Amino acid sequence: MRIIDPHVHIWKNDPDFPYAVETVNPPTSDATPEMLLELMQANGVEKTVLVQVIHYRWDNTYTAYALRMYPDKFMGVCRVNPNDPEAPDHLSYWTEQHGFHGVRLSPAPDSSGDWFTGPNMYPIFRRAEELGVPMLILTKPSRLPDLAVLLDRHPELDVVIDHMADCSPDNAADVQRLLDMARYPKVYVKISHTWGISRESYPWRDTHDLVKMVYQAFGGRRIMWATDWPICLDKANYSQTLTVVRDEMNFIGSNDLEWVLGKTALKLWAF
Repeated sequence: MRIIDPHVHIWKNDPDFPYAVETVNPPTSDATPEMLLELMQANGVEKTVLVQVIHYRWDNTYTAYALRMYPDKFMGVCRVNPNDPEAPDHLSYWTEQHGFHGVRLSPAPDSSGDWFTGPNMYPIFRRAEELGVPMLILTKPSRLPDLAVLLDRHPELDVVIDHMADCSPDNAADVQRLLDMARYPKVYVKISHTWGISRESYPWRDTHDLVKMVYQAFGGRRIMWATDWPICLDKANYSQTLTVVRDEMNFIGSNDLEWVLGKTALKLWAF
């Protein structure tokens, strides 16, 4: 089956691609496209979606560079400043001039993320809908009702909830908030970060019931695995993020597994 990784990050300590001045404790080691390509080849991953890392904030230049260098391997998701009224035009720029296909917003669950209910959101969502690019949301379950309000206004927009909103398997209310989003037919979920929410070692079996509930609610055609390399490396290696889904979650039917490992991502990112 085709294996497509819909979520990784890249960065490089290089004066040509400086980190944003707001970045606290920037990484000292690199995570380059070339390092990623070696891992992809070793694990049978055909193509990958590069998601703009927060270290660069709204300057998507390094990811754009990687897209130009390896157009047959990568597609990209950009970031725009959600507090900037010109963010919709910035999204158009990165999409139309640099080939990005998607945008990511990361509303925090506390008051610092209240911009997610502010006046800039509808224009950003509307522009993504007009451009036909997916919206990736990195947040916690408490923000999902706010997302629902936006989706009611933009039913044709493809939206991806990253990493199952980092739900705790033990928090029934939070899990239900995530499952409730299945009522929107264009909402997808990445079943990644099992390594981050587990209290166990690989294969993180205490998270499998959560993944199974997400699978049953959304169906195989609306969920995706992902590595989140190199963020995963504190708790999981690249291979484990794949094998935990492919080899350990045997409740996913064989036909659905083809979607989870590749075909769902290809619906959103037509390489």
